[in-house]
Amino acid sequence: MVDLTREMADLMSALGRPQSERGRALMFVSSYAGEGVSTVAREYARIDAAYAKRPVWLIDADLRRQGQLDAVLEEPARFGPPGPVSAATPDGSVFFALSPKGKDAEGNPVPDSKYLIARPFFDKRLWVTRLRDHLLMPGQRVKLFEQSSYWQSLRQHAQSIIVDVPSAERANAAVQLAPLMDGVIIVISEGEGEINARLALKDEIEQAGGRILGMVYNKARSVARPSQRPASRSAV
Repeated sequence: MVDLTREMADLMSALGRPQSERGRALMFVSSYAGEGVSTVAREYARIDAAYAKRPVWLIDADLRRQGQLDAVLEEPARFGPPGPVSAATPDGSVFFALSPKGKDAEGNPVPDSKYLIARPFFDKRLWVTRLRDHLLMPGQRVKLFEQSSYWQSLRQHAQSIIVDVPSAERANAAVQLAPLMDGVIIVISEGEGEINARLALKDEIEQAGGRILGMVYNKARSVARPSQRPASRSAV
């Protein structure tokens, strides 16, 4: 168990609360695998949900390595008992596309949204998604669909949308999704990796239209505060 309660409370305070009724989407990413992005995103979602007046959604956007829901289920003392499995989309949209499309036993098309579920925790204040990858057929692939209306639709029903994406060394998901987010948090594991890779990731996200809000130094004592300057000029 990793408890980042104090650190995530500090980060939440530094980021401030959403300024409108529309939910805010925050993406967490790192340059390298193993820097603790999933843990940081999960802990932030947990703390955010504890104070939220509207639901907080933790979106597991690592389409090849789903793990957030399993991790939450393994800590009932901290997240409480799960609620029933539910659809994870308000309007049938999703942020990925299956190829070829799924079919049921009778050969009828199955909407991509049927492959995305969520379970509630904290008396429905926290929702955690999972791609039902065990239902994928041999040869069927799932790819990120960055033009989806999913994020706008979910904003109408959430206070915060916390998006966990794979590291930049594994996939380009962060750059694809960055323009659709309200902000990006870069996670850095202290003493590991090359600084040039972190700078390159920051530049790629900003060039794609993403807004860097701050950084989390995982395994360090402090959490970097968001820059007060425009995000396109914020320093690492």
